[in-house]
Amino acid sequence: MYSGSSDGESHDTSTQRKIPPASSMLWVRNLRRYIGSGAGLGSEALMELETKRILLEIFKEKQQKSQEAGTIPSFYKKKPEEGSISQRVQRLAKYRFLKKQSDLLLNADDLAAMWVCLRENCVIDDATGAEKMNYEDFCHIASVCTEQIGPKCRRFFSPSNFMKFEKDEAGRIAILPFYLYVMRTVSLTQARIDMSELDEDSDGFLQSHEMEAYIGGLIPNLAQLRDMPPAFNQMYCRIASQKFFFFCDPHRRGKACIKKILLSNCLQELMELHQESEEEVTDTEQAENWFSLTSAQRICDMFLALDKDMSGSLCKQELKEYADGTLTEIFIERVFDEHVRRGKSGSGNSREMDFDSFLDFVLALENKDTPEGLTYLFRCLDLQGRGFLTTADIHSLFRDVHQKWIEGGNYELCIEDVRDEIWDMVKPSDPLKITLGDLLGCKQGGTVASMLIDVRGFWAHDNRENLLQEEEEPPEEESQ
Repeated sequence: MYSGSSDGESHDTSTQRKIPPASSMLWVRNLRRYIGSGAGLGSEALMELETKRILLEIFKEKQQKSQEAGTIPSFYKKKPEEGSISQRVQRLAKYRFLKKQSDLLLNADDLAAMWVCLRENCVIDDATGAEKMNYEDFCHIASVCTEQIGPKCRRFFSPSNFMKFEKDEAGRIAILPFYLYVMRTVSLTQARIDMSELDEDSDGFLQSHEMEAYIGGLIPNLAQLRDMPPAFNQMYCRIASQKFFFFCDPHRRGKACIKKILLSNCLQELMELHQESEEEVTDTEQAENWFSLTSAQRICDMFLALDKDMSGSLCKQELKEYADGTLTEIFIERVFDEHVRRGKSGSGNSREMDFDSFLDFVLALENKDTPEGLTYLFRCLDLQGRGFLTTADIHSLFRDVHQKWIEGGNYELCIEDVRDEIWDMVKPSDPLKITLGDLLGCKQGGTVASMLIDVRGFWAHDNRENLLQEEEEPPEEESQ
């Protein structure tokens, strides 16, 4: 009995040991060989297999090139050809993405509903009368807004956004700064979507004609520009666009980064024209805003008045009449040397300033205290092109200012005293030379530049105490 059972177990064991592994079985090897050749696959499987093979070859090729190139990464990607399938797919993908992002934005009705929710669920500060909310109110308002507006407003009510705002002793924030933050975020996002739609090659940069198209699309929505004559529309877009490129394209590559445009003060200055009535803005503020219709017309009239021969460009003699002729001759010469493009031929308009260069010239003079304006002027002041100014350079530059100063009937000046005063104002890191970094760091670079290129600028510095006293007198008279 026991021997029979033992024989059975030994028989099963011997049977199991005789089963060969699957990989060694003939039919398995034949099946794998059959499938590997692709003979037994359908059309879809064959296509997938071919795609896999091609992608593997591309990957190996790129890997090999990467190894040959060493640590240098790929920095150039060829743009798709015009009309190609790749370009069409890229445009369609961009259109769908921007459409999706646009659908997630709050519209005017949504913003109005959010403001109502904020005001209805806030508390009034007894001390200041300001409308405020704590974090519990913040979460409650988020729920109410989500019910009335939809989930697209939920992202504004995150804990991190609440912590961005200044809180009082009770941990409350004012609702107005929060609402203005929401409006600005929506406005900037919409601006980015609009600019991206005009970005033809989708590289994140706008060329001049694309920027002009964006500004042209804004004009009907800007209250202070609705009455602009249609004939002046194109010229206005050109003038407005040039300021964006002056500040957002420092290397003059002919294209400005969209992100830099959105973060610049230029866009904020342009959006100030949304104010419904010009009566809310003084004449001085309109003149100071480069994008106002008054300022654009002033620039055009100025250029036409200087262009005596009506050639559409300015020669050195014509530009000397700018600002009633108070700019020095050496500065005008340096402007043409550094910032006026040379023509292909040596005759005709080869050394004349076109309208775009004139706009840069005006922007630099009207924004001397900005890094961009001071960089423009420093290139003119750097007579030897060495990247710094010496005492000899200051003496040469101020000599023309001194001459105009004496011709104007002013008192005699000592050039060495003015030179020492400039050195005291700048306090350069190297006592023997002044760099652009020194001018930017001293916070008086614009004043120093004015003293060296414009006799009126030096007069303003020399009479700064009297000018400050005159500015303080009107309030004193009113109080009396």
